Amino acid sequence: MSSITAEISDKYELVVGLEVHAQLSTLSKSFSSDSAAFGGGPNSHISPVSLGHPGTLPRINKKMAEYAAKMGLACNSTINLYNTFARKNYFYADLPKGYQITQDHLPICVGGFVPVRLSGGVTKNIAIHHIHMEEDAGKSMHDQHHEDSLIDLNRAGVPLIEIVSEPDMRSAEEAGQFLTELRKLVRFLGICDGNMEEGSMRCDANISVRLKGSTVFNNRCEVKNLNSIRNVQRAIEHEFERQVALMEDGGYIDQNTLNFNADTGETSVLRSKEMANDYRYFPEPDLPPVILTQAYLQELRNNMPALPNELFNKYTQQLGLSDYDAGVITAEKEFALYFEDLLQHTSNCKAAVNWLMGPVKSYLNESGRTFDDFEIAPDRLAGMIGLIDTGKINYSLATQKLFPALLKSPGKNAGELARELNILISAEKTDVNQFIKDALAKYPDKVVEYQKGKKGVLGLFMGEIMKSSKGKIDPQKTNQLLIKELESK
Repeated sequence: MSSITAEISDKYELVVGLEVHAQLSTLSKSFSSDSAAFGGGPNSHISPVSLGHPGTLPRINKKMAEYAAKMGLACNSTINLYNTFARKNYFYADLPKGYQITQDHLPICVGGFVPVRLSGGVTKNIAIHHIHMEEDAGKSMHDQHHEDSLIDLNRAGVPLIEIVSEPDMRSAEEAGQFLTELRKLVRFLGICDGNMEEGSMRCDANISVRLKGSTVFNNRCEVKNLNSIRNVQRAIEHEFERQVALMEDGGYIDQNTLNFNADTGETSVLRSKEMANDYRYFPEPDLPPVILTQAYLQELRNNMPALPNELFNKYTQQLGLSDYDAGVITAEKEFALYFEDLLQHTSNCKAAVNWLMGPVKSYLNESGRTFDDFEIAPDRLAGMIGLIDTGKINYSLATQKLFPALLKSPGKNAGELARELNILISAEKTDVNQFIKDALAKYPDKVVEYQKGKKGVLGLFMGEIMKSSKGKIDPQKTNQLLIKELESK
């Protein structure tokens, strides 16, 4: 397909809505006591309930309702107190019952929005249509056997929430940021690990185009089972170009379900509108309504952690951090939790950020660790920051000697280790003055050059002083004393 020109693409507006499935991190499945853990041998997390044997009855997993309500609160949704389930009927090999238990007319969460930050510092609220609970299907594998497809039912019955947005997104960037924010939310809430590569978070994208200024929604195409944020964006970009080119040629957009090929970056028809399933929803007769109370919701609110957007605003507006720094900290739950704990032990938030984004992050990346298993407790790291702030050690020695020592002996405090390493800055001014005099005496010709205006020789003198003092000086104060000494000659 040939690329459309910028002039043609500028005539059209992209319209995108996403349906995001998040697999909930419960111990058991939605309606049975089978394990919901990822992995395990094929068909090892099953029982007569998972297999849909006659006479088996479902029982609601309370954690599924709790996690769904938490997500709704985090997305500013209205929580339905009266919840019912429905049967969604279709034949598919990886759902042995022949139907899926889901929610239809009364989803647990209605409305709401998720704020996303876009390039240029713009924030946009992406509207949520609803969030509902349902069970997952099993997994069909078509490449494990030369003749047959194989079915693994470990995933059948695992609890899901489906987050359905309004058709509010107008670019691939907005869709990518919306997904990024949803993934952060489920991780901060602890309700889903958000690993798209393992299938615990999956996305379908509804994509259409229309002439700019139009308020009518044209036929949309649904791209199924996108397994990464980048592939969602690629599919949107491809569909925009394909649909615009088709409309420009006088063609018609068929409302099809599409598959995305990650190797080619192109979509293909999975099924047409004529082949679409009639799901024949009807109320699930074996499950009673799930009734929540305002007191229960208030308890959930009270126990919810600080969420990424709330922390971002706190860091930028109260602590004065840059949008970039705040964005990096809130991108990972473990990073944000460590930073929050660190702030309990130091008021120098900028130094805390620099340490975490610099030496600490480098160490974690090189050692393949996360903040969850970082050896140095926040109060110990704050102790090292305090030594630098009070001039008892300089940053260079802290990174080169004290930080590695803390990694080896995380039980010791920074001051104790600094004394053992003999790297505390000398408080005696006479010592510093002597180091300065020795350096100037060693390079009398450079003293003359400085007095003739060649200020670059300061680095030579400071290097000599650092070597003589073994780094046990305050570079800033020493530099001031050095200039004073040079200008007095």
